[in-house]
Amino acid sequence: MLPPRCVHYIGFKDDRYWNAFRIWGGPVMIHRRWDRIAKHDIGPDDVAIFAEGDEHQPLADYNATDIDERWLW
Repeated sequence: MLPPRCVHYIGFKDDRYWNAFRIWGGPVMIHRRWDRIAKHDIGPDDVAIFAEGDEHQPLADYNATDIDERWLW
């Protein structure tokens, strides 16, 4: 049995979050920035939804606090 894939939202700050939510469903992890922690947390089978850009954009200089939705279940 395969483990469930994790959905990551990266850099959402406005109504684009709800647009993505309607399409992809709720995220498991919300990364406030594309930083070293976010890059490390995303597995090969995970889905990463970016508010702007993609995984090739430069990483943020400073890490941000992430939100793990599993704690809310």
